[in-house]
Amino acid sequence: MKVSLIFSWLILSCCLMAFNDANQIGSLDRLIKSRTSEKPPLDESWGKLDAIDQEYSPVYIEPQDGLMEDDKIDVLPGQPQGVDFDQYAGYITVDPTAGRALFYYFVESPQNSSTNPLVLWLNGGPGCSSLGYGAMEELGPFRVNSDGKTLFRNDYAWNNVANVIFLESPAGVGFSYSNTSSDYDNTGDKSTAADSYTFLVKWLERFPQYKTRDFFITGESYAGHYVPQLAYTILLNNMNTNQTIINLKGIAIGNAWIDDNTNTDGMYDYFWTHALNSDETNTGINTYCNFVNGNLSSTCFRFLDNGDSEVGNIDIYNIYAPLCHNPMETNGSTGSIIHFDPCSDYYVYSYLNLAEVQRALHANATTWSSCSGYGWTDSPTTILPTIEQLIASGISVWIYSGDTDGRVPVTSSRYSINALKLPIETGWQPWYTSNEVGGYVVGYKGVIFATVRGAGHLVPSYQPQRALTMFSSFLQGKLPPSS
Repeated sequence: MKVSLIFSWLILSCCLMAFNDANQIGSLDRLIKSRTSEKPPLDESWGKLDAIDQEYSPVYIEPQDGLMEDDKIDVLPGQPQGVDFDQYAGYITVDPTAGRALFYYFVESPQNSSTNPLVLWLNGGPGCSSLGYGAMEELGPFRVNSDGKTLFRNDYAWNNVANVIFLESPAGVGFSYSNTSSDYDNTGDKSTAADSYTFLVKWLERFPQYKTRDFFITGESYAGHYVPQLAYTILLNNMNTNQTIINLKGIAIGNAWIDDNTNTDGMYDYFWTHALNSDETNTGINTYCNFVNGNLSSTCFRFLDNGDSEVGNIDIYNIYAPLCHNPMETNGSTGSIIHFDPCSDYYVYSYLNLAEVQRALHANATTWSSCSGYGWTDSPTTILPTIEQLIASGISVWIYSGDTDGRVPVTSSRYSINALKLPIETGWQPWYTSNEVGGYVVGYKGVIFATVRGAGHLVPSYQPQRALTMFSSFLQGKLPPSS
């Protein structure tokens, strides 16, 4: 009970910070708050891969002939001239009985698409859109101009080095849907992983040229749950299925919610080390609060209150970034990839709700939103045991962190990795891009941890070139450049 008090307090504290509730942080906070409700999400660790005796039910695959061609996008409204890659969008039905279907947006590489790896990107929440965030504000080939109607090119898009799927998952996120409304109240980590796996098996039937391609999963925030759990599900089913074997090579998770205790502890330590809290408040928190065993007192709560109020009105996604003061759409000049516009959420919302855009994406006509609320049914308080299983499987595991994020900060990532007690194989060192330090990296046995200097919670939004360098190194299985 004492431990649970941490999470109720965390919600109260975050309400004092300036960020929109309809985003990944707001969704994450609602999930944590639900742990203290009358019906909290189940906290169940996932079993060991080699110790599970399950009866396998093959994924039912409807005929996919011709659907790839049907999903090809002719042109996105307002896209710039000179688009030199193919893009696709559409639905994969993951449960025909319930009428549950997941929406995807897929971009191939401009060069070497026939040999480049296949990557799945997942945003967090839970319940936030990989199309709206990942594709349109972070690592996709386009960003939305301030007029909310036109696009400009992202020179540092990740499809420069990989073929990338952006999946809106679970059903109810963005354009994804279910014809069974009760699905929205019975969604959790396990069903999300199961549906995402079903999506992949069917998607590979629709795009059979990718069946044997090297496959990687990436994501951020609550995708610290999604990505390891989907990787686990793939490895488990690869051992049991006579269907497509998914050629999973590795995962990378950014500013990832991995462990409730270490993430919470790391956030308050970050506040003090980045001059957001006073010495007196930090001393009080360290003296009277124990985030691991829940040894909290009224004195502890008083210091936590001081710590949260001291942070003030900032963007907790990026503590040094400006706030969005004027979200009104304009007919201004083309946006900048290097200088991220803090009002981008508004531009993306306007663009994805244009009727002509929804038609071009082959999406159902609807009111698209960046995040959706759920009655989340299951969510382990820690993903560390699952990550240990992935390490043991031999796939590549990267954890990266933008170092100006205050919500799931670099200290939280470091505390989570330290809990794994892994030996260091390559010591802490800077890595470089364009003759500047892009961040820092340390190689553990089984995990690579990389920071991205000057990046917030949405790493590719704030540091697109550095993010691409790091991502390219991840795909190549080597540390980012040392000079």
